[in-house]
Amino acid sequence: MEGHAPAIVVEGLRKSFGPQRVLNGVNLRVEYGETLSVLGRSGTGKSVLLKLIVGLLKPDAGSIAIQGRDIAGLSLDQLNGIRKKIGFLFQQAALYDSLTVGENVAFPLKRHTSMSAAERRDRVRELLKQVGMEEHQGKMPSQISGGMQKRVGLARALALDPNILLFDEPTTGLDPITAGEIEELILRMQEQRRAASIVVTHDLHGAKTISDRLALVHEGNVLIEGAFEDLESSQDEFVSRFLRQGS
Repeated sequence: MEGHAPAIVVEGLRKSFGPQRVLNGVNLRVEYGETLSVLGRSGTGKSVLLKLIVGLLKPDAGSIAIQGRDIAGLSLDQLNGIRKKIGFLFQQAALYDSLTVGENVAFPLKRHTSMSAAERRDRVRELLKQVGMEEHQGKMPSQISGGMQKRVGLARALALDPNILLFDEPTTGLDPITAGEIEELILRMQEQRRAASIVVTHDLHGAKTISDRLALVHEGNVLIEGAFEDLESSQDEFVSRFLRQGS
């Protein structure tokens, strides 16, 4: 962890696609050892926010600082250096269909480290063990369930030992038991790593379980941010409706 800068600072972030304004001046700050859940209805720009943070999209205005460095204007090499410190679990796990479970987890190690084949093998085994998938190493993604794919995606996201973790709808489409297992995994990773995490979700119960703070995005802005109790005691009509429908 570099210096005392917060892991992530987002200020005045704006993003439109054509006439549709998705983010309209969003401010967020995440410290190490903290999990912030970003809530909101579908289409409110939650996933866009994550893509902006890792530099997959460029903001129209505002700034994003990762570990004290503004990522705007960085060269691709510099940006890739920062991305290596960020673990990203995509909504659909985004595994490579043509690679086995083990090869999927080994992919970032092969690409970004000088590990020997034997070192990679040990690291892959250790990562898969952490997420309870060690015995499925030789299977193809099509041979395992959606929940298992999420676990493998998490193992791959942790491969380069990141200190920032971004989760895009980690429990969407999963049954309640599997969703609970993924939440427990995320909590365990937090305890072990003291990473800074942002979890984009519309699963209110899950967010309450794993978060230190929650931010509710509505019409392109952070409508309210704080502990779950702060949202519960809010007099705002949209906040009350969101909590009612999500519980």
